[in-house]
Amino acid sequence: MKKVSLISTLFLLFFFSSILVKAQSENAIIGIWYNTEKTAKVEILKKGSAFIGKIAWLKDPNPGGKPGVDKFNPDPKLKSRPLMGLNLLEGLKFDSGMWEDGTIYDPKTGKTYSCQLTLKSKEVLEVKGYIGFSLMGRTVEWTKARP
Repeated sequence: MKKVSLISTLFLLFFFSSILVKAQSENAIIGIWYNTEKTAKVEILKKGSAFIGKIAWLKDPNPGGKPGVDKFNPDPKLKSRPLMGLNLLEGLKFDSGMWEDGTIYDPKTGKTYSCQLTLKSKEVLEVKGYIGFSLMGRTVEWTKARP
């Protein structure tokens, strides 16, 4: 009887601790991250059940003396929207230690790619943009910004 009780207790302990670990790791990317070149900071936050990322800081927010705009966007109506506050990441969902099924927008080219994120450490976020299959694409590392 004691053996059954011990096994049941260990199972419940493992079950509840795995739920807590998942909840903590799901939100681990929330915060502000430098892009690879350290020319921008992207704030990642949770919106509903998905994660988004928006430009929170630019090294040169006013090129040519005017606020930077999304000039390479293929939609003429969006070419004049400001880069500050622009959503780069959208629709990312957490699954098995990764954030996937979202998109990443590159304002340097005006192109949108499928995206997946992997937290390499507390300080390093691997960002992969791709078309079609995740095996093909470009992977960069973002670093956590200090407050």
